[in-house]
Amino acid sequence: EKSWQYQYRDRRNKKRDWRRLWITRINAATREHGVKYNEFINGLGRENVCVDRKILAELAVNEPHSFKALVDRVKHMRGL
Repeated sequence: EKSWQYQYRDRRNKKRDWRRLWITRINAATREHGVKYNEFINGLGRENVCVDRKILAELAVNEPHSFKALVDRVKHMRGL
């Protein structure tokens, strides 16, 4: 019975942990290009770029040129 409670709790904690990891990866990658995480996410929202954090983290790790294109788009919109 106690194990069921732990399973229930940890299924939710796993989702939280993954999201935290994605945000950390995105933040590190955006800082390399001189943009803060919140500015990047807000800029994507204003540009109507519908990419979730999981995909952004994958782009940051595996496709740095594609990720840089998104960062440059946000920078261009902000006028930097």
